[in-house]
Amino acid sequence: METESPGRLLGAGRNADAYDIGGGRVLRRYRDGRDASAVEREARVMAHARAHGAPVPEVFEVSGADIVMERADGPTMLDALGRRPWLVRRQARLLAGLHATVHQVPALPELRAIGDDSLDQQVLLHWDLHPVNVILTASGPMIIDWEGAARGPALLDVAMTWIIVSTSEVPDTGLMALAVSGVQSAFARSFAQAAGPLDPATRAAAVRYRLMDHNLLPSERARLERLPHG
Repeated sequence: METESPGRLLGAGRNADAYDIGGGRVLRRYRDGRDASAVEREARVMAHARAHGAPVPEVFEVSGADIVMERADGPTMLDALGRRPWLVRRQARLLAGLHATVHQVPALPELRAIGDDSLDQQVLLHWDLHPVNVILTASGPMIIDWEGAARGPALLDVAMTWIIVSTSEVPDTGLMALAVSGVQSAFARSFAQAAGPLDPATRAAAVRYRLMDHNLLPSERARLERLPHG
């Protein structure tokens, strides 16, 4: 696999960059020096989820810190919200439906366990399923960025998404700060109504897990610490 000049940079996340390498393919490259086995595990999770009906890009090749996969063409759900914020409830319901689809996928025993349920009661958890990780293609939504996939009870995955959309810094969407705050709150509320209900104990557990994320911005950590998590 050619790695010196992978192609045009499409986007940069907190841990990885995505490049267009032509032919309808994208190269996702981690820049944090992670072990190749973790990258291979992510590729296996994607293939497993796709085989069970989840809308996931096809994986073509894995090498070291690189995954070559199908390119999902379209705006992210966050971009779409920035352009048409009046559709916030529709997008929140779509995200809730994607959670339901992912949670129909059987758990992979090799993944880390979240919560205390036995394996036969666990499902696949994306664990980072928010509007930046959903691409709205012409043929339907596609779920990307499976590096944090785990196994556990579905409701914890829902609670984690609610925490993320409620407390994260929102990248520039072209909206004024006040409008962003309003859309963020409406999205979180609509998502919880569609995917929940979320009990206080489950929300608190998700906050505790979220606080373990070393990629949190100081402002995000401060918001999280104000939420119940004892």
